[in-house]
This record gives sequence, C-alpha cells and structure tokens, in this order.
Amino acid sequence: MKQEKVETGDLAYAPCRYGNSRMLFRGPRKRLDVPYLAFIGGTETYGKYIEKPFPTLVEKAMRQTCINFGCVNGGIDAFVNDPTVMGICREADLTVVQVMGANYLSNRFYSVHPRRNDRFLRASTVLQAIYHDVDFSEFSFTRHMLGTLHSRSIERFDTVVQELREAWLARMRNLLSQVGERAILLWFSEEEISDEHWSKRHNQLQVDPLFITASMIDELRPLVRDVVVANPTEQATAQGTRDMYFPPSQSKAASEMLGVDCHAEASMTLIPRIRNQLYRA
Repeated sequence: MKQEKVETGDLAYAPCRYGNSRMLFRGPRKRLDVPYLAFIGGTETYGKYIEKPFPTLVEKAMRQTCINFGCVNGGIDAFVNDPTVMGICREADLTVVQVMGANYLSNRFYSVHPRRNDRFLRASTVLQAIYHDVDFSEFSFTRHMLGTLHSRSIERFDTVVQELREAWLARMRNLLSQVGERAILLWFSEEEISDEHWSKRHNQLQVDPLFITASMIDELRPLVRDVVVANPTEQATAQGTRDMYFPPSQSKAASEMLGVDCHAEASMTLIPRIRNQLYRA
C-alpha cells in the first residue's frame, strides 16, 4: 500500500533551501542560472502526499525549470517577509501565486508564526478587549482560535473577518509589488470564487482559501497578468486519496486534501495560460 511506502522513504520531498532563506521547500533544489518559472503557495502547491504536484506536472509538460516554493500551511507572511524568495521570483519568467487564506497572516488582532503561518502566537490587546470572555492561551492554531471566536459571537466575529480581509489585501499588494509584473494568480480549490457571505459557505470555517471573495480577487487583477481558476471536477475529487502517499496515522488529513487527479487538472488548466503569457512577453 502507498500509505506504508511513505514510511520507508518511497516519497521523497527532498527538502532544500535557497540562498539565505530560512524556509525549507520541496526539492530537489533547482538551478537559478537557467530560465525558470516560480510557484508560491500553501499545502496544495507543495503537494503534500502527492508524488507529482501541479508545479512538477507543469515543468514536465513545458520542459522548463519550475521552482516549487510551496509551504505546508503557509500563508502570505511566509513569503512576503523572505527577501530571498521574493528576489528569485522577481527574476523568474513568470511567477504563479496560489491564493492562500486570510487566516494565515498576522494582523491587527493576532500574530502568527513567521514561517508556519497556521500557528497562532498571540492575541493583540484589541482582540482581547473585543473577546474579553476568551482565554487565548488555549490556542496553538489559528483555525481553532477562529472557530472559538465564531461560536462566541457572530456579530463580533464579522469584525475579525473584515480585519483579516483588509490585512490580506494589503499583504497581497505588497507581495505582488515585490514579485513584479510577471505574475499569475491561481485559485486552486473546491470552492467557487464568490461574494457569498462566508457564513453561507459549506463547512464555513473549513473552506480554503478562507474568507477570500471574488471582489478581493478583482481588486488584484490590475497587478497580475492573469487570474486562473482551477476548480476540480467531481470526477477528480471522487478519486479521494487514490495514488497519494501517506502513513495510516495521517489518512484523515490526506482525505481532506486535493488529490492526484485534482493536481493533474490544475496543471492542464495552467499550462495554456502560462504559455500565453510567455509568448506575450
């Protein structure tokens, strides 16, 4: 079984670093003295449990070096504060930026770990004042913390959501300004891009990317070459964890991720759009 193979090393992520960056990325390490494409994103871009995530499939199809800067549970903060990664992306022929959730970044209300952006560090005095009935020392992860805040008060929680969205837009503008004009935004999710209120979404706080709306994406369109939407088909999601590599203890986590066929579809959606932008250049 593939679930057993991962424990014997059959799926090698070959973690590597670039320059002075403190972040570990999926390897093998790629050359920077040849034309290349860069991919920034979270768990999906990294391809956890996936032998050939979509950046690898794009590289094979286009026969051009693709550098995978995906970061498990990563958000914008992991990249925007890393001058090494930003510099490498600025020199890329094109950079694909996966749309990541607004919960994975430090803001006026709370701080996250600088590299593991799903980790909750501390609440600001402002948030503690709004939620005086919550003990923030109980939380290690942002999604757990947000779930508790939501359960205490939907009205107060809307204030938190608005802050996260404003912080996300500001941080994305910062990131895209550092990457430069040769960037593509990628929406890779089972969720449709929509302006529907977050509370009406299926599973509410379990969706990814969390709290991102169509209007927010539209505000960023002038800063990028293209916006690519890769919503997996029902046929792809129905494959579940087939051909994924994971230990039995992580079967639940694997079942919640986009599978092999979803990555194949995302690559097929991306490739013609990337080619179009490269030919334009």
